[in-house]
Amino acid sequence: MGRSGRVTLSDVAKASGVSRATVSFVLNNDPRQTISATTRQRVMAAAQDLGYVPHGIARALREGSSRVVVLNVDWGIEGNFSRSFVRGLDEELAEHDHILLVRHGHSIPEATQKVLDTIAPRAVLRLGEAYMQGHAPNEEDWENGFAANAAVQIRYLAERGHTHIAMAMPDHDFPLTEARLGFSEETARRLGLPALERFVVPRPRGAGAAAVREFLQAHPEVTALAAFDDIIALRSLTALRDLGLRVPEDVAVIGFDETEHGALTTPALTTVHIDAEVLGRIAARDALGVGTGALAPVPGRIVARASV
Repeated sequence: MGRSGRVTLSDVAKASGVSRATVSFVLNNDPRQTISATTRQRVMAAAQDLGYVPHGIARALREGSSRVVVLNVDWGIEGNFSRSFVRGLDEELAEHDHILLVRHGHSIPEATQKVLDTIAPRAVLRLGEAYMQGHAPNEEDWENGFAANAAVQIRYLAERGHTHIAMAMPDHDFPLTEARLGFSEETARRLGLPALERFVVPRPRGAGAAAVREFLQAHPEVTALAAFDDIIALRSLTALRDLGLRVPEDVAVIGFDETEHGALTTPALTTVHIDAEVLGRIAARDALGVGTGALAPVPGRIVARASV
């Protein structure tokens, strides 16, 4: 082995009894070289036995980029959507002999540049970037995109007779907050509902209850809370229970981007389930420059439980 302990091309060459150049031709499947099947099999067997792994940086220099795709996921974009997106992206990249590197949280430009300089990624993606940059939804977005998922939540409440709805919000902004609010408000407008009210449900339990009490006292006409996500929905459920209010008889609550926790509460949380695996696969194919074929987004769906 090499001095670093990493198996090198020279180690494979020595074990298979051929030159280092021949090993390189075989492992890179160089079509310009004529190498016998017997030699190829011997080299591949030696590489497998030794556990040889190609040097990523060296290969990046040869190919112009590595076989790594970087995905940046901002804080707050967490839940079934991000997990399923990452799963689809990872699996699709693997099928095309690429690997995925996921970076969570806010990244300063200097740190990002170090990553790019080190691994020379094939592509760098950011989850939800188009909407963060103010992408205006088209009809496709309203059929099976982010706008459609936001619409599912508001429409479900409206179909159950709720005309005065409030958005229960987190106590700090997330990258997709404005886009999400815009889609929900546009949905209410399309349904002919009054403008959505909005208020913040803060993290401390006592503060959350106080915020809900103050809001409902100021807006007694509100009969349903559409939560920004399941976490805010659970805060709202706890606050309503602490205030002695019944869910859904007094106030209905619906979550968004289903987590497993909503099924464990009393009453169990109605929410919106979003499967973004196919979106991850589409993103992978776009990054690699291959056709997306028949892949198409799957609209969000309601998980009906007892809170609405």
